[in-house]
Amino acid sequence: MQRDATEYGVANELVDLGVPREDIVLGFQAPFNRPYTDFVVA
Repeated sequence: MQRDATEYGVANELVDLGVPREDIVLGFQAPFNRPYTDFVVA
């Protein structure tokens, strides 16, 4: 994901629909911050 400007979060909606967290990269997070999220670092 490159951008998420929604209140709940598109990534959270994808998880609710069954997409594993290991398949989601939050591209809008700086690489040094990604290990602190619940999603994959890539």
